Amino acid sequence: MGQVFLLMPVLLVAGYLSLGAAMENQRLFNIAVNRVQHLHLLAQKMFNDFEGTLLPDERRQLNKIFLLDFCNSDSIVSPIDKHETQKSSVLKLLHISFRLIESWEYPSQTLTHTMSNNLNQNQMSEKLSDLKVGINLLIKGNQEDVPSLDDNDSQQLLPYGNYYQNLGDNDNVRRNYELLACFKKDMHKVETYLTVAKCRKSLEANCTL
Repeated sequence: MGQVFLLMPVLLVAGYLSLGAAMENQRLFNIAVNRVQHLHLLAQKMFNDFEGTLLPDERRQLNKIFLLDFCNSDSIVSPIDKHETQKSSVLKLLHISFRLIESWEYPSQTLTHTMSNNLNQNQMSEKLSDLKVGINLLIKGNQEDVPSLDDNDSQQLLPYGNYYQNLGDNDNVRRNYELLACFKKDMHKVETYLTVAKCRKSLEANCTL
């Protein structure tokens, strides 16, 4: 009986520590989701602003080309729909999100260099870098998750080359369109994956997507 009473304070301390870690995890998730939401809105605005400079026929033609083409990040294995996303582990979603953000570190320089907006190159790079650091912290804090067999797929990819610059100088309009469309698409992906992961780790029992 005495041993039970001795164990109770230890269990209480362990419980408080566990709760504290869970709350810190949620805080990091909140920050990451807020940051990627900002990037997604920024990507949407940049794309819309660029589309606004095009003639209707140009927009239709570029949209047709983009639907048949692919983004550089399409080589990153990721869930293709809501069902697959829901089935993926938190750790897998974090790894994919990290790789997607990482994939834009170089192209983001072209984004801010070619577009006329109030965001300079350093600001865009800082936003992506901050989010990447935050996701990395979340990965380290959620290592206890049991990974699925393909959780490490996103870590086995080869580094990107100058994909978006290889479209050619004579087709800058198409290059900028695809660059912005892909950036918007990828930020939407990361926002979705981080939101699902955050909900999965939420302390609230009624967390819904």
